[in-house]
Amino acid sequence: MVNTRKKAMRTGILFIVLFLLGGVILMYKGNDAIALATERKEGILTADQVKMAFDSVKGRLVRVNVREGDTVKAGDVVMQLDTTDTDIAIAKTKAQIAQLDAQIQAKDGSMSISYQKADSDETQSFRQIDQQRAAVTSAEATLANSQLDFNRKSALFADGAIARSQLDDAQTALSVAQANVAQQRQALERLLAGAQDSGDTNTIQLPTIAQERQTAANMVNEIESLRQQKASLESDLQQLQVNRERLTLRAPEDGKVLKVLAKEGEMVNPSEPVVLLESNRAYYDIYISEDQARGLAEGDTIVGTTVSGKKKVTGTIRLLTKAPGFADLKQSREKGQADLSAFQVRIDVEPQDGVATGMTIGVNDSEFHH
Repeated sequence: MVNTRKKAMRTGILFIVLFLLGGVILMYKGNDAIALATERKEGILTADQVKMAFDSVKGRLVRVNVREGDTVKAGDVVMQLDTTDTDIAIAKTKAQIAQLDAQIQAKDGSMSISYQKADSDETQSFRQIDQQRAAVTSAEATLANSQLDFNRKSALFADGAIARSQLDDAQTALSVAQANVAQQRQALERLLAGAQDSGDTNTIQLPTIAQERQTAANMVNEIESLRQQKASLESDLQQLQVNRERLTLRAPEDGKVLKVLAKEGEMVNPSEPVVLLESNRAYYDIYISEDQARGLAEGDTIVGTTVSGKKKVTGTIRLLTKAPGFADLKQSREKGQADLSAFQVRIDVEPQDGVATGMTIGVNDSEFHH
């Protein structure tokens, strides 16, 4: 009985000693997740997940083309929102653009006709001016002759060589010639319309023709205004077409549908996740010491090994940074290791046979000392 009691006491003392010893070891060694990962250099292969959503558009969901577990390729149509309103807006905008095209064409035609009319009117006016200038010259010649005839008959009448009636006829002819010259000159002034008559018809700048050309030139501004309206509508049309394209949700990359978050007939809001996609892109995280991190850089190649099957896995460092759980190393500081820093290394892995998400991948220390 005494021996049994002593044996029990020895067993209890041994258990207490082992417990205390284990506690001391754990206290100095550390057992937090980052400390273990830093020591073991292993990580779980994890697939990137993509939350798919309709970009900046909303509407009623009319078609769902995938189910959970389906495999999709980049560009596959996953969902479709109702396009009725957008299609109507596109058709209306296209009609407005066509209407403006017709107005621009008509206005451009009117401008061309106005310029042609101004040229034609100018040519006709020059011809009339030339004719009227000739009429003035003829009237002035007739006046000169009438003046000579009157002067001659005045002298003859003074000598008694002709009758009074002949002198009166000469006077009348002179008056008519003077009136005709004045009339022809007034007609020429009307044709010149205030322009300076240089004697060279081709150099005359007729105000009426200048006004016609200015009116035609003003149509350029009207046409430009119509073109600006068209450009604005074309921009609106482009935006509508972009929005229509956004009503179709396509897979951004190859992957597997994990969850469908919306059903046909439901209203979907902009940027609201509707499909959760598991990408074919995979990665794993390991934690290394500051000394090991010193020789690494983002973009470097790392070769790991699957714990199961010992298959070599080549990856690329996507991220090298201080471990997000660095604050958990306070216990390590208390154990005299305050000069140690843990670094997180995220390694991207390309898809390959025999390597699947969920596998554990380890990295040998030699990978950190090239």
